Amino acid sequence: MTGITKTYGSGEATVHALSGVELTIERGDYVAIMGASGSGKSTLMNIIGCLDVASSGRYLLDGIDVRRLAERQLSLIRNRKIGFVFQSFNLIPRTTALLNVELPMAYAGVAAHERRERAEEALERVGLADRVHHQPSELSGGQQQRVALARAIVTRPVLLLADEPTGALDSRSSAEVLALFDELAAGGRTVVMITHEDEVAQHAKRILRFSDGHIVADDRQVPVGAPPPRWRTGAPA
Repeated sequence: MTGITKTYGSGEATVHALSGVELTIERGDYVAIMGASGSGKSTLMNIIGCLDVASSGRYLLDGIDVRRLAERQLSLIRNRKIGFVFQSFNLIPRTTALLNVELPMAYAGVAAHERRERAEEALERVGLADRVHHQPSELSGGQQQRVALARAIVTRPVLLLADEPTGALDSRSSAEVLALFDELAAGGRTVVMITHEDEVAQHAKRILRFSDGHIVADDRQVPVGAPPPRWRTGAPA
C-alpha cells in the first residue's frame, strides 16, 4: 500500500478514516492489527480484503493493482485470492459443515467431486473430520469458527483475513482456533487479523497499531505458541 487514504462524507462532515497509509506485508507474514474504535483498522481491513476501495493511493495485492478493477473483477479476487474469517462465523444455517465449506468453490466453478474432496480435506485439517455432516446449530462456537476457517482456506487463497476471530469464543475455543492460525502461519500462509486483545496479538509475528487513520507503531516480535507445521509438505492449502 502506498499513500492510501479513505474519506467519508464531505464539507464539515468529512471523516478521514485513513490518511496516507504506507504498508508492505510480505508473503508468509503473520500480522495483528490493533487500535481503538474509530482508529481506522476496520477500514484498512476492508480495503485489504477488496470489500472497499481507497479514496486515493495504490494497493497491490499479489502484484495486482486493485484500483483498476471493476466490481466483478474485485469479486473474483475476493473469491480466489482472499480467505475471510469473521467474528460471527457467517455460516449458512440448516446447511452441513461440508456444504458450507464447498460454497466458495461452487462460486468459483470448481467441479462437484473436487469441491467435496477439498472440503473434506479442509475440515480434516481443522480437526472436524467427524463433523462434516453436522449443521451449525449442532456445533459449538469453536467448532463453527473452525468450519469458517476451513471455508476460508479451501480456495487456497494467497491471503487470510480475520476480523476478531476469537471475539465470540470462550477461552478454550479461542486457544484451539488460535492454534490453527499459528499452524497456518507456520506453514507459510499470509495471515492478517484484527484484534483488540493483547493475548491474541501475541500470536502474530508483527503488530500494527492504528490511531486516527495512521499507523503509529509497527513492531516485530517472537510469536507465542508458533508450532512446527504438522500438515503435509507442499503448497499450503
